[in-house]
Amino acid sequence: HQGDQDGVKGVYHITCVDAVSQWQVEACVEGISEAFLLPVLALIIDQFPFVIVGFHSDNGSEYINHHVASLLEKLRIEQTKSRSRHSNDNALAESKNASVVRKHMGYDHIPQAYAKPINAFYQDTFNPWLNLHRPCLFATLITNDKGKTVKRYKPQEVKTPLECLTQLAPLGRVTFKPGITLEALQIQARSQTDLAAAQAMQSAKRELFAGFVKPKRRA
Repeated sequence: HQGDQDGVKGVYHITCVDAVSQWQVEACVEGISEAFLLPVLALIIDQFPFVIVGFHSDNGSEYINHHVASLLEKLRIEQTKSRSRHSNDNALAESKNASVVRKHMGYDHIPQAYAKPINAFYQDTFNPWLNLHRPCLFATLITNDKGKTVKRYKPQEVKTPLECLTQLAPLGRVTFKPGITLEALQIQARSQTDLAAAQAMQSAKRELFAGFVKPKRRA
């Protein structure tokens, strides 16, 4: 949620992240209702290059109602609870919200009318940068001396979501959607250096924010 001003809600950001590869899709809606969520959910799912088999919502009926459940069923996506032994799945989405959305979009009120241009920025520039060029930390599970399973973050396990997919694909753990190949994604990633992609993203973000006209506060 992007702040209130004089009792008026701002836009809402939707964070969807794959729990294994950390492939992440950001989207933006004017409000949390069926009319706004259904179209953007379809847009989000379309931006994942692989087949999604399970969808876990970190909230209750205000976010997932029977209309959304029907859409997931039509796409043969199972609506799930948290994965067994992975109680931190929600924490992953929350950490992405803090380290990605808040870092780049801030906390100030953004009027709902700007949901559409924000979505265009996310889809065209921001999400490709996140998945093809921005490294993520991946945990390695180890058992300590007390027999407890703990997470360790090793430098060699820092990689982009695409690099993670590259490792998962030979293991048969990724099913790419028809018309999408790992090679095509790799070619797309190589078309820009990580630095150039980050600079292009920042330039597009500045242009986006320059177009915001925020309402004046009441006296």
